[in-house]
Amino acid sequence: MTWLLHASPGRTTASGNDAIGVGNGPHHRATAMPEWRGTWARKLARAILLAVRQACSSAGMRTGRLRIWIDDHNPIYRRGLIACLEQGGFAIAGESERLEAEISADEVDVLLFEASAGRLGEVAHLARGSGVALVAVLRDRHDPTLFDAVEAGVAAILVRDDLSPDSLIAALRTVATGHTAVPAELLARLLDHASYGTTLDIGQREVAVLRALADGADTGEIADSLSYSERMVKRIVHDVLVKMNCRNRAHAVALAVRQGLI
Repeated sequence: MTWLLHASPGRTTASGNDAIGVGNGPHHRATAMPEWRGTWARKLARAILLAVRQACSSAGMRTGRLRIWIDDHNPIYRRGLIACLEQGGFAIAGESERLEAEISADEVDVLLFEASAGRLGEVAHLARGSGVALVAVLRDRHDPTLFDAVEAGVAAILVRDDLSPDSLIAALRTVATGHTAVPAELLARLLDHASYGTTLDIGQREVAVLRALADGADTGEIADSLSYSERMVKRIVHDVLVKMNCRNRAHAVALAVRQGLI
C-alpha cells in the first residue's frame, strides 16, 4: 500500500494540523499528523508540504502521455524500467547512465533517477527550477538518502529492492495527478524520525558519516562504506562542522556523542 500526501494546485489538504491521506486509490481518508517537535521535525514537515506543492505545479498540471527520463548506472535496469513504462502507456523522453546536463520541462515531465551513491544532490541541482518532477529510487528501505530526498522536494520515492511493475506505474500515475507517492513503510519511518527530532539540524546521512568518523574511518573508507564519492563525504563533513559550529572532525564527534546523535 502507498501513503499519499494529497494536494491540489495551490492548496494542500489539511484538517486542523497538517494532514496526510492514507490509501491506495481514490477513496482514502485524512488523518492528522502527530505534534512536531524539534527544529529538524518542523523542517521536515515544511519539506513534505513543499514536495506536494512542487508535484502539483509540474507533472500534475500536464495532460496527455507523461514523458519520463530515466537516469541509472545499470543499463539492464534501465531497459527493464523502459519496458515497464512503455507497457504502462508512458512516453520515454530519454535515458542516461549519469545525468550531467540540465533538463527542461519542454521535453521531460518526470525524471526517474537513482538517488543513492551521492546522486541525489547532483540531480536535484541539475533539475532545480526546471519544473520537472523528481522521482527518487532508493537502494533499500534503510537508505539514509530518504530524509535528504524529502528535503529536496522529490515528487515520489521508490525502493529499488521492493519495486515491481505495478508499483512503478502506480507511483508515476500518482505523480501525474499532482500527488506525492511514498511507500507506507518509508512514510512511517519519516514520521517516527521526525517525532523524535533533535535540537541540532543534522540529517540521517550526516549522522552516518559522524558514526564512521567516531569509528576512526578516513574519507576514503567512509566513501567506500556508504557508497559515496570522496568529494561528497568531504562536503557532508564540511556541512556538519558548520551546522554544529565545530572546529574539526574530533570536535564534531565529541559533540554528537554528548547530544546523543551517535
